[in-house]
Amino acid sequence: MSDYLVKALAYNNQVRAYAVKTTEAVGEAQRRHYTWPTASAALGRAMSAGVMMGAMLKGEQKLTIKVEGGGPIGAILVDSNAKGEVRGYVTNPQTHFELNKYGKLDVARAVGTGGTLSVVKDVGMRDQFNGQVPIVSGELGEDFTYYFVTSEQVPSSVGVGVLVNPDNTILAAGGFIIQLLPGTDEATISAIEQRLQTIEPISKLIQRGLTPEEILEEVLGKDNLKILETMPVEFKCQCSKERIGNAIISLGKDEIQSMIDEDGKAEAQCHFCNEMYHFPAEELKEMKEEAI
Repeated sequence: MSDYLVKALAYNNQVRAYAVKTTEAVGEAQRRHYTWPTASAALGRAMSAGVMMGAMLKGEQKLTIKVEGGGPIGAILVDSNAKGEVRGYVTNPQTHFELNKYGKLDVARAVGTGGTLSVVKDVGMRDQFNGQVPIVSGELGEDFTYYFVTSEQVPSSVGVGVLVNPDNTILAAGGFIIQLLPGTDEATISAIEQRLQTIEPISKLIQRGLTPEEILEEVLGKDNLKILETMPVEFKCQCSKERIGNAIISLGKDEIQSMIDEDGKAEAQCHFCNEMYHFPAEELKEMKEEAI
């Protein structure tokens, strides 16, 4: 089954909820960057949260998430938009450790706990929205929960999980975000808190093969849930040879001439998808004319 996301309301429209399956998208990132298991789990968790946050936007709006925890994985960057498109990478993709004391991939050790999680939203206005919070656990689910509560003042619960096969491929990935809307009554808050304390970890729900709808039923209760919309999710990069070429042209004729003289060509690689773009001397000469 292809990746997809569901948007829902619950408890008589007092609660907003999102759940997503990102197995193929995270798998694509794993293949492109050859991430090792712990790095795959960290990147996949961030991508799962990112695609759900993107689904909260509208139209052509987009956002960028940067996690810098000071750990050996380095920075994690994720881009997403309102169309279910997501891309991401980590600075050190070949990061892996032994399982932690709970028998899980040690994401907190890879990410670190001495830095920040930041979100930049491009909502089509002159000023972008910037939110930044300190990392509280490095497990990322708790960190995104803290971000929503602190930076956006929305009481939330975020669960994200990734399971990795012995051959490093992605077995399953996904997550959920539950948010209390203004005026949510105490009985509803208590009911949700109780369910969150008793349900299985999100990784277990994913391992059981639950769909996004079934994940929300587990978290919120089937009778309390109203599915509003589903949308496809995919790993998609916005890079292209044309865009890279325009960037080279913007360097100016002297810089382009230096590329021709020194190497006789130019090469550029996209951080997000690892795609390599080649520009032979003839193309560079044409680009130099455009720069002039």
